Amino acid sequence: MTRTTTNTTYGIIALHILIWGVLISLPHLLTGNQPLPPGALPGSFWLISSILHIGVFYLNAYVLFPRWLNKKYWWLYLVSILCALAAVNYTKIVILATFYPHVNIRGASRMMVFTPVIIFLIASIIYRLVIDKIRYEKEQKEHQAAQLAMELKFLRSQISPHFLFNVLTNLVSLARKKSDLMEPSLIMLSDLMRYMLYDSEVKKVPLEKEVAYLKSYIELQKLRFGEDTRIETRIEIAPAGEQLNIEPMLLIPFVENAFKHGIGWIADPWISIRLIVTENCLTFTVRNKFSLNGADSKDANSGIGLANVGTRLKLLYPDQHTLTVQTDADIFSTVLTLQLR
Repeated sequence: MTRTTTNTTYGIIALHILIWGVLISLPHLLTGNQPLPPGALPGSFWLISSILHIGVFYLNAYVLFPRWLNKKYWWLYLVSILCALAAVNYTKIVILATFYPHVNIRGASRMMVFTPVIIFLIASIIYRLVIDKIRYEKEQKEHQAAQLAMELKFLRSQISPHFLFNVLTNLVSLARKKSDLMEPSLIMLSDLMRYMLYDSEVKKVPLEKEVAYLKSYIELQKLRFGEDTRIETRIEIAPAGEQLNIEPMLLIPFVENAFKHGIGWIADPWISIRLIVTENCLTFTVRNKFSLNGADSKDANSGIGLANVGTRLKLLYPDQHTLTVQTDADIFSTVLTLQLR
């Protein structure tokens, strides 16, 4: 049991004690030291009755109601409630006859003897319904949180093999050319894999780590394509932005998609990547040329990245982001605005 749960339990117990204490003290608070009128119920009897009523309250709330009030045993619940009411009222009659023979149980006194136990019973039913509703809502929230965590874990695991597949394809191209760039490319890939396998396991990472990962990926692509593709990069982060955190592996799908669709059967290909962070606002813009004629040549998995990141944004930043995807002539652009903490 956590400390928060323990403190909550102690708080509930203290609240119950306070309520019952006020209730038991009620006759003394109302009458003070004044003598009771003839036929009135003594304060000591009120104390005994209150203890019996409290017993019925907890018996119904924690035993009878949760155990037997269902489709199968509802009749047993009714029988047990009637028996409890009869037992309490009979006990009070015996106590009055034995210790308070001078009290005449008529009129208002009769109501004060037999009615309170019914009120306590109704209060216990309401109490049980309320705590069951609170518990159900708490379990639903915990279940939703667990589902969210599992879904995010699945989405992350889906990105890694997709990203790795594309990078290995790039390295195969360098290997075929027997390029001297193969070794630095493998070193960069090693750094990328370290980030993917270890650093990205946490919920949030420092923004500077995500940016370093992004830069490594861009440099890896530059090593592959060299001067064949014009790659423009602009990254500006205000000093305060260095302390911000972000969901790992969130920005790379946009850049990966640009290289996937912006390179190939395209005349004068170019890719523009712009990351601006001012205060708590991140603006990430990726633009690239693309060819409609070459779209059919892409593999069937080429859309995984953007669909994945869109789902993650909805789960993690539901009211803290805007994502705009536009196609204008032969220019494809994505603009992500994200509020970070």
